[in-house]
Amino acid sequence: MANRLINESSLYLRQHAENPVDWWPWCAEAFERARQENKLVLVSIGYSSCHWCHVMAHESFEDEYIASLMNRNFICIKVDREE
Repeated sequence: MANRLINESSLYLRQHAENPVDWWPWCAEAFERARQENKLVLVSIGYSSCHWCHVMAHESFEDEYIASLMNRNFICIKVDREE
């Protein structure tokens, strides 16, 4: 199931649209949700050609257990540093 990044214009963000992490784009709504749910914000900044960004995605963001911890404890925001 796709997350909120599926309709973003950034290729990098869309590459993470199928992650089990419930990613948000950088937007006021994400910060409002964090406030409402009393959660910290976790921000991941990367770009399409970043080797280590892809390693992190594969080793962490695609892992169901890690994603469940992230989703339960944070509002997770993904940012394309090139935008």
